[in-house]
Amino acid sequence: MTVFTQAARATFAAHYPEVPHKLPHALGCHPLLEIDALAQLAEALPRASVEYNQADLPIGISEKPNAPTLPIGETIRHIEESGSWAALKNIEQVPAYAALLADLLAEIEPQIEAKTGRMLKTQGFIFITSPNGVTPYHFDPEHNILLQIRGRKVMTQFPAGDANFAPDEVHETYHTGGGRELTWRDELLARGTEFPLEPGEALFVPVMAPHFVRNGPEPSVSLSITWRSEWSFAEADARAFNSVLRRIGIQPRSTGRWPHANRAKALGWRVIRKLRGVG
Repeated sequence: MTVFTQAARATFAAHYPEVPHKLPHALGCHPLLEIDALAQLAEALPRASVEYNQADLPIGISEKPNAPTLPIGETIRHIEESGSWAALKNIEQVPAYAALLADLLAEIEPQIEAKTGRMLKTQGFIFITSPNGVTPYHFDPEHNILLQIRGRKVMTQFPAGDANFAPDEVHETYHTGGGRELTWRDELLARGTEFPLEPGEALFVPVMAPHFVRNGPEPSVSLSITWRSEWSFAEADARAFNSVLRRIGIQPRSTGRWPHANRAKALGWRVIRKLRGVG
């Protein structure tokens, strides 16, 4: 089955890698994405690959909230009334889900590689959310297409690479081991772009584009198919190198976005990591 039509792939190619946009998809109610199958997946994944917490959250948080008291499997099976948000990470650890991720990415691989080169570190994430749940304001390091499978939600995105929405220091902290949560201020909302999503719709999210999500009045299931590129790794490593400069009293120039390569600073950070014996 083809999930992304030729027209959808052409739209993706015209906007990738820096412009958020919606795409139709034909994944439908895949058996692997039914609630009971997802509960079984959550129970099979390593504990570190499952994150879940209460869904009644503000847009901005400074630390991870407490997990619900129900076990993860029961949280998902009763997602309609459990008031929870669950993220199943690196679903490719399970062969059936690895095959699903590979099939989806293969459909858009030519468009990706024509722009940002070989796909690196392909990963899949599944989000299961109770009615009216909120995913707080944050950013992610991957190129990402979010496919809405069940329910409705609205993602509000903000410009990637703009320090007004995610300060350089926060990027630097994240790329040297810190969290991805961002400080929310109500005045930011005016420059956000809302993307309502229904089943059968997908949304491309550029690397490190700040965003938050509000779920609709029914449970939601979404699948994120993600990948990295040498460009995204170069930007991340340049951000980390800037943190080193900042610690020794130098005010670094901000890194560039696509197609800026960030090669010199990225190389500097990779040398530092090698000297430290990390990676």
